[in-house]
Amino acid sequence: MGMPAFPEAAREALADGQLRANLRTATGTIRAKRAAVVGERADWERLRLAGRAIKDRALRDLDTYLVRLEERVTEAGGVVHWARDAAEANRVVIELVRAAGSDEVVKVKSMATQEIELNEALADAGITAHETDLAELIVQLGQDRPSHILVPAIHRNRSQIRDLFRRAMPGAPADLTDDPVALAAAAREHLRRKFLSAKVAVSGANFAVAETGSLVVVESEGNGRMCLTLPEVLISVVGIEKVVPTWADLEVMLQLLPRSSTGERMNPYTSTWRGVTPGDGPREFHLVLLDNGRTAALADDIGRDALRCIRCSACLNVCPVYERTGGHAYGSVYPGPIGAILTPQLRGVDADPVSASLPYASTLCGACYEVCPVLIDIPKALTHLRGQVVDAHRGKPSAERLGMGLAAWVFARAGRFAAAQRLAALGGRVLARKGRIGRLPGPLAGWSDARDAPVPAEETFREWWLKNRGESR
Repeated sequence: MGMPAFPEAAREALADGQLRANLRTATGTIRAKRAAVVGERADWERLRLAGRAIKDRALRDLDTYLVRLEERVTEAGGVVHWARDAAEANRVVIELVRAAGSDEVVKVKSMATQEIELNEALADAGITAHETDLAELIVQLGQDRPSHILVPAIHRNRSQIRDLFRRAMPGAPADLTDDPVALAAAAREHLRRKFLSAKVAVSGANFAVAETGSLVVVESEGNGRMCLTLPEVLISVVGIEKVVPTWADLEVMLQLLPRSSTGERMNPYTSTWRGVTPGDGPREFHLVLLDNGRTAALADDIGRDALRCIRCSACLNVCPVYERTGGHAYGSVYPGPIGAILTPQLRGVDADPVSASLPYASTLCGACYEVCPVLIDIPKALTHLRGQVVDAHRGKPSAERLGMGLAAWVFARAGRFAAAQRLAALGGRVLARKGRIGRLPGPLAGWSDARDAPVPAEETFREWWLKNRGESR
C-alpha cells in the first residue's frame, strides 16, 4: 500500500484527532451490537469450538477438499483456475474479461482482490473496475485505501462522505445532505446503471463448500446479489483457505460470521451458487483459487491458525491499537490484529519493513482472542512471529546488537562498570530538565520516545558504601 513501517505510520495517525473520533464511535457501536447478539446464544462457546474444528479439519486435508471443490464446480458447468500468486490470478482475470469483449467490470467487496491489487492490474490493462459496495465505493471515489475489513470507509464520517459524493460522484445532487438515507440513495442511483450495463462481474467468496461446489457471499446492501446474477460472466477470486468440507459446516459458519461482524443474527443477503444454470444468472462462471503465500503459512504449526480467519473483523473492533491508529497504519489490506499475523506470513516476515513491524503492532492484551469466532490465538501467533523477525535479522549489524556487546564489555570488569556509572551521572546532569531526561541521544532515543528517563544518581551505591561503610568491607 506504499505505507511506511507501522511505528512511523501510527505516529502520523495518532496526530489526527478526527480519525480517532471516527474510529472510537464506529468501533464502539459495532462492539455493543456484537455483544448483544452473542449474549443471546447460550451455546456461543460451543459454536466457537465447532467453528475452530471445522476450519482445522478443512486445513488439515486441504488438498482433498480443494480437489473435491474443483470437481463439483466443474460438474455444475463452472471452470476452475489455479493461481499460485497475485500476478497469475490477475492475468487469469484480465484474459477472461477480454475474452468477454468487455472493458469494465462491477465488483463485489472482496479482500482477496484487494490483496492481489486486481483493480490496479485491470486499470493497467485498460479495464475499469466499479466497486459496488457502498463503503468500497466511498474509498474508490476518494482515491483512498480501505482501513477496515468489514467497513472499509470507517475512517470517514457522514459529512466527509457527503462532501466526497458532491465532489466526485457523477450525477450526485448539488444539495445532497449527510443523511444516511440520502447518501445511500445517491449511491444506488449511481450504481444502478453499472449493474444493468456490465457484462462481467468479479467477486470473492466468504465460503466455498467442497461437498456441493457452492460459493457463498454474505452482504448487507444487495449490491452483491446484483453483481452475482445480472452480468453474463461471473469471476470469483477465492483464497484456498475459504473452503469448508460440508453444507452442514456452512450452517455453523453462518451463525458465527454475522454476529461477529455486523452484530446481526443473520446477514440481510446470503447468496449461494454453483456453476451455471441455463436461462438463470450468468452464462459463464469462473472460480480462481488463490494461493499467494497461503501454502507457506499452512506449513507453520502456529502461524497456520491465521488461515482459520473468516474475515469478521471482530478483532479490529476490540483492539486498543487499531482504535487509535486506524487501518492505514498497518500498510496492508488486512489491518488490525489479524492483519498483524496474516500479512507477515503471506509476504514473509523479512519481505519489507512493514511486514517486519506488524507483529509488534499489539499490546498482547488478548482481547482479539476473546472475541474471535474461530478461536485464533492471535497473541500467541504474534509472539511466534516476533521470534521469526528476530531470527531473520540474527547475525546482521544492528544498533541493539552493538549496544549489547558494549554492555557485556563494560560489565565484565568492576572498574569499567564504575567508570560507566560516573559517565552516566555526568551525562544525565547535562541532559536533564526538571529532574527528568525527556530524550536520550542516538539509538537510545527509541526508548525515551515513549517515556521519560530518570536522571542517574550523582553518587553510586558503591561510592556511598565506601564512604559510609568502608571500614567493614
